[in-house]
Amino acid sequence: MDKIPDKGAALIVYYHGAIPIDYYYFLANVIIQKGRTCHSVADHFLFKIPGFKLLLEVFSVMHGPQEECVQALKNGHLLGISPGGVREALFSDETYPLLWGKRKGFAQVAIDSKVAIIPMFTQNVREGFRSLGTLRFFRWLYETFRLPVAPVYGGFPVKFRTFLGDPIPYDPNVTASELAEKVNRAVQSLIDKHQRIPGNVLRALLERFHTKYKAE
Repeated sequence: MDKIPDKGAALIVYYHGAIPIDYYYFLANVIIQKGRTCHSVADHFLFKIPGFKLLLEVFSVMHGPQEECVQALKNGHLLGISPGGVREALFSDETYPLLWGKRKGFAQVAIDSKVAIIPMFTQNVREGFRSLGTLRFFRWLYETFRLPVAPVYGGFPVKFRTFLGDPIPYDPNVTASELAEKVNRAVQSLIDKHQRIPGNVLRALLERFHTKYKAE
C-alpha cells in the first residue's frame, strides 16, 4: 500500500478477474489504511440493472466518459480502471492473458490529468472464480449482442495476494498509445513475476497453508 499516495490523484490499472473480488478488498484497504476513497470505472451494463445506478453512485462508481474520469483525477481523487473490462472478466482464463485490445482511453485520461499510473494484479484471482466464457457460444453472444451472460462459478477460498507495481510517472512526451503499451507491459510483468501459469485451484488452495511466492 506504500505505492498508493496519501494524498493527490493517481490512476490504478488492474487485471480483471471473472469477479473482481480482489478489487473490492483493495478499495476497502485504501479506506482503512489510507483514509481515502477510490473512484472506479464500471461497464455501462451495470448502470442498466434496476436499482444498481444509485448503489454505484454511492460507491463513487462511474461509467467512464473520459471527461468525467479526467475531472475526478483533477479533483485529486484516486481512480481505478480495468482496460480489459467485461471482455477480460469473461474470456480470459487460467493462463491470464490481458484482453485489452487497442484500448488507450485510460492512457489518454492519465495524460490529460497529468497523473501517475499504478499497475495492479492479484495472484490466483482466476482460481477464486472462473468463467465459462471460453465456450464459443457465450463469446458469440457477447460479441454479437453485447450480452455478458457467460456463467461464473467458484467461490473457492484460495489465497489471494494483491501486488502493486511501481508508479509510471506522467511524461508529456509519451503518446497515449505508447503509454497504454507501457502499462500493459507493467501489468504483464506483475503476472509473470507472481502467477504460476496455468493457474491451478488446488495449488492456490494449498497456498493458504504456506507462503512460498513464485518469485522465490
